[in-house]
Amino acid sequence: MTNLTSQLARFATGPITTTAAARLITALSVLDWFSVGRAGADEPVAHIIRDTVLSEGGAGQAHLFGGSAAPVRAAALANGTISHALDYDDTHFAHIGHPSVAVIPAALALAELREVPLVDLQEAALVGMEVSIRVGLWLGRAHYQTGFHQTATAGAFGAAAAAGRLVGLTPDQMAQVFGLTATRAAGLKAQFGTMGKPYNAGIAASCGVEAVQLVQRGFIANPDAMEGAAGFGATHHGADDRDAALEGIGETWLFESVSHKFHACCHGLHAVLEAARSLDIAEPEVAEMTVKTHPRWMSVCNQPALTTGLGAKFSYRTVLAMRALGYDTARLDSYSEKVCADPRLQRLRDHISVEADETLSETQAHLSVLRRDGQRLEASHDLKEPLSLAAREDRVRAKSATLIGGQLSDEIWSLLRTGGSAAELAARMAE
Repeated sequence: MTNLTSQLARFATGPITTTAAARLITALSVLDWFSVGRAGADEPVAHIIRDTVLSEGGAGQAHLFGGSAAPVRAAALANGTISHALDYDDTHFAHIGHPSVAVIPAALALAELREVPLVDLQEAALVGMEVSIRVGLWLGRAHYQTGFHQTATAGAFGAAAAAGRLVGLTPDQMAQVFGLTATRAAGLKAQFGTMGKPYNAGIAASCGVEAVQLVQRGFIANPDAMEGAAGFGATHHGADDRDAALEGIGETWLFESVSHKFHACCHGLHAVLEAARSLDIAEPEVAEMTVKTHPRWMSVCNQPALTTGLGAKFSYRTVLAMRALGYDTARLDSYSEKVCADPRLQRLRDHISVEADETLSETQAHLSVLRRDGQRLEASHDLKEPLSLAAREDRVRAKSATLIGGQLSDEIWSLLRTGGSAAELAARMAE
């Protein structure tokens, strides 16, 4: 068994010592995941995936967002897809992906089936999301730049780790699970902007469940299939950075630096929107705006003139014009064809330019605003800037209340913080 696989397997199955910050942030990510899943349950892709898994029949083992129940593996597929339908879930920039939408659906489906307490579900989810981040570091930027969607690829290993921990696998069994996951993990960035992107998250969640269920039944796979000349890393343009992947594992929780979305659009736009919060960019006082961003985002979220709400989620010019016109970029209904057709937005958008700046990191952006009175305003923001736990809790809970209503949001938060069963949380998904 290779060094990476063995250490990840021991970490995923062994005793852990968590921090208060890691536990709180995990609870916030579960609340965030629940909220975006409930809010996305009526999206077209949600209806398609839910109808598909329900049409196959089978035991109603785990609840689905939007109603009814399905077998565990199918529930993980559906709930992973639905919770990423709005692209409004958390992101980790070391992972280069969305940890919660791959890991939590897999963990919750099995936790509901096994009647696991919520505290154990959250611990397993934390471990799984940590594994996904560390696998993301092992794969590195080259894997992502080649075209692989790490929410799906690294996320599948995280889903497998969480699911395997919940059922009590041994380290050797977990290594088998990782080896089998290496054969099944898949997902391409070519799906961005389509229903295929959230489906990638569902694939990862169901892959993790499937690998665990098979190994539980005695399935034998190659535990070295992550590494080696013909392993997952080598065949998927991985960097094989074991040092980065394993540094401090079991002692340092990289998940604590996860970034929650407070704007309902691509995370590449969030740094400049946060910078804009500190400036007066209200139209019609704005003459022009200039955005400077890391070059990687130029091909992801620099779509210039959009007509659809989905396209607006990937456009610097559109979201800044929206903000200047008073549209709330945290609200889902701000991203619509009607808003994109607003003639004021279209005029202002033409006075916003976007430039690549190699001196900026992927989490940084700079905004320059020239007002009609000649005053120039400047602001920068880095998404890695520390956000106090109190401020993070306030913003995540406010976002949740906006998405699902204050009463339900408060009830779910109380459930997560005071205890209960995973089945109670799952039942609220289907209401």
